[in-house]
Amino acid sequence: MVPMTEPLPSVPVTLGVAYVPTLPPERLRELAPAVEEAGLDELWVWEDCFKQSGVASAGAALAWTTRITVAIGLLPVPLRNVALTAMEVATLTRLFPGRLLMGVGHGVQEWMEQAGVRAASPLTLLREQTDALRRLLAGETVTTAGRYTTLTDVALDWPPASPPPLMLGGTGPRSLALAAELGDGLLLANCRTLEEVAQARQVLTEHGRDAGHVLAGALVVATGPGAEQRVAEEIPHWGRQPQPGMGAAGDAATIAAAVRELVDAGATSVCFQPTRDEPDLLGLVRFLGQEVAPLVTGR
Repeated sequence: MVPMTEPLPSVPVTLGVAYVPTLPPERLRELAPAVEEAGLDELWVWEDCFKQSGVASAGAALAWTTRITVAIGLLPVPLRNVALTAMEVATLTRLFPGRLLMGVGHGVQEWMEQAGVRAASPLTLLREQTDALRRLLAGETVTTAGRYTTLTDVALDWPPASPPPLMLGGTGPRSLALAAELGDGLLLANCRTLEEVAQARQVLTEHGRDAGHVLAGALVVATGPGAEQRVAEEIPHWGRQPQPGMGAAGDAATIAAAVRELVDAGATSVCFQPTRDEPDLLGLVRFLGQEVAPLVTGR
């Protein structure tokens, strides 16, 4: 094992923390400033059904911080009218220029069915909404009559001067291909193997995306007593069995090495995901920013 005091060769990667909605919304108030104070790059908020609003969480986190990027991963398009999403994103972008990163996806189909919005063709819906959302955020007047998305002379009064990057999420082959085609980046679901990360990078390459095209992945992490057991017990909660690339437990060097493996597989952004039973969330954030990040980035 590489000693904690000996930095690994630096790698180009952004590092963030996932605000997983297994935590109550009020914990975000202390977490967002802690991520910034720890020197990390990003805070990711989720919009899982039926837990928390990604837009509301992002707005609060942006207001409570001054530097970090706040990313929404991701907004399920079946739940949302695209004009409303464009209004919300434009407002946040104008209020906090250059600090919002957003992702959209077709959502978990069982959840969409529960909400009464499941589409017969989720990828068609995602394509239509992504195209309309881009055009609205670019300040265009949009008229479209697709299978799912219909707008008539819709334009934002206050489009952002510079629209935020628009990432698409996916896991299956067709979803990954659409994300590679349309997205400014590809947002992977959590608990992906190193092989799955490498396959996603290959899909991006096949669609003409270079090695710097954003590929964001998550790493379940824990440190301190019982860390390995907590990570091993966390991953099955997300429907997977522990495999390399999904999690890391131990000291700073161990976690930094796991980040490097993800980067070597093709990730350009790694989001640290605490376990649901993390006993010291703010302490973990400080550890990640002050001890793990310098071993990865050299900063």
